[in-house]
Amino acid sequence: MYLAKRVKEVLNYIQFGERPKKIFAEGAARYLLENKHKPSIKDDATHLEKLMQFIGDTELEKINNQTLQPFIEHRKEEGVKNKTINLALSVVRRILNLSASDWVDEQGKTWLAGAPKIKMLKLDDQKPPHPITMDEQERLFDLLAPHLHDMCLFKVNTGTREHEVCQLQWDWEVKIPQLNTYVFVIPGQIVKNRGDRLVILNDIAKEVIEKRRGINQKYVFTYKGNKVGKINNSGWKRAIMDAKLKGVRVHDLKHTFGQRLRANGVHMDDIQDLLGHKSRRITRHYCAPDIQRLIDCANRVCNTDSQQPLVTLIRLDTKKSIVAKS
Repeated sequence: MYLAKRVKEVLNYIQFGERPKKIFAEGAARYLLENKHKPSIKDDATHLEKLMQFIGDTELEKINNQTLQPFIEHRKEEGVKNKTINLALSVVRRILNLSASDWVDEQGKTWLAGAPKIKMLKLDDQKPPHPITMDEQERLFDLLAPHLHDMCLFKVNTGTREHEVCQLQWDWEVKIPQLNTYVFVIPGQIVKNRGDRLVILNDIAKEVIEKRRGINQKYVFTYKGNKVGKINNSGWKRAIMDAKLKGVRVHDLKHTFGQRLRANGVHMDDIQDLLGHKSRRITRHYCAPDIQRLIDCANRVCNTDSQQPLVTLIRLDTKKSIVAKS
């Protein structure tokens, strides 16, 4: 049956110039092989695994917004947010684009004549940032296991992302003798924007680092000798519930750091640098005075006595009434 199918495809190609039919599973396999070096390839593989039951056997030329709708509806029924669904759709779009541009058959013809336009979902179901107050932080962190406490305290004082904290390595430590201090430089392949990430340490973050020094030769944060896979585990979720902070996410610790910097009058360019965002500055090379300025900015969030009156969060509840928390 397969031989007959291939003979027909070859004859159609010779006689009519028709491209051999490729199914999505073939494109997915090639994509995974060609991109196995990507830091996010495991996430892509997870998305493709869920897509396979819906479009795995579908011919590439028949994949469009309509054929993807059952997958989208199924994921929504599972409670998955539009942003996560879009990540899967973006992998589909990438495979289709490669099929229409880079991937060719033995005759030099692309797998697809042209790639259809895959429409992304509107991000209208995203949770807004939820920075926490100092009182909420203390209530939450006191309920965490020691290793999670250190990771979260470091995160809320550096603005690092969860995976950056989990993968933080001692080899990334950079001494600055002129300032009698040190920073961490996270390699670009770990960072979301693919640029090397300078991590400035304020006094609290340095205390955390010194506390962890000597525990493990490779990783800064470990649990029972092993690297911690994620902060958002059962221990974090249990502490969130016990602290009555339902809705607070691990990523909100990064938002908290940024909000505290703004509340203490730090310039937006310095906030971008401290959070590891792509900066409007012409260069990302830092000299000692730049590092010292950023350290001074980061230390503004350490003094809780002077900070607490400044950090007043104005939130709106579902009835649009104003709720203020200090």
